[in-house]
Amino acid sequence: MQNSVQSFCNALESLDRIQVEVLFQQALSGGSAIEVVEQLVVPALEQIGLRWNEGHIALSQIYMSGKLCEELVDRVLPPCDPDRKLQPRQAIVVLNDYHMLGKRIVYSVMRASGFELFDYGRMDVAELVERIIRDQIRILLISVLMLPSALKIRELRNALNARGIQLKILVGGAPFQFDPQLWQEVEADAMGLSAADAVAIVQRWAGEMT
Repeated sequence: MQNSVQSFCNALESLDRIQVEVLFQQALSGGSAIEVVEQLVVPALEQIGLRWNEGHIALSQIYMSGKLCEELVDRVLPPCDPDRKLQPRQAIVVLNDYHMLGKRIVYSVMRASGFELFDYGRMDVAELVERIIRDQIRILLISVLMLPSALKIRELRNALNARGIQLKILVGGAPFQFDPQLWQEVEADAMGLSAADAVAIVQRWAGEMT
């Protein structure tokens, strides 16, 4: 499988849609859809995320790789498919910020990894609290680019506590990379440096909640 993962990763980085499709179909001929997602798609996306962290590929390649994989996974594991991961209800949001690319990348990679989550787009604290309560969210992913937006997460936590709402908050974005302790200061539960980090953290939390 390792050779297959590397070939799939290379095809994704090259944005070779035809080769990506060929390799995906070959993998499906030898395993179930969920096995292919977990043993081919997820490891390839993790490798691409690592290569971006090391400065070897562009952000656009991560974005398009996630989109290609999301399309493949949605085809073989549609949202209502029982083979999708048993998982707590979760959502992703940009909090008081106008920069959406980071959220879009994480959203695509999460869905390509078999997770279902609400995409809340951009929200402020007050409307986000109401949506969390309405949708019974247990895991919230927050993407920010600006420090003032990051600091709003503490306000969100306080508002949730005041309503008696307990949930896990995973944060990511530039402010948390510049200050590795910031996620603790704003009372998040974890911080991810990449979309692959988000997948790993949510997988762990989901396992603890089920």
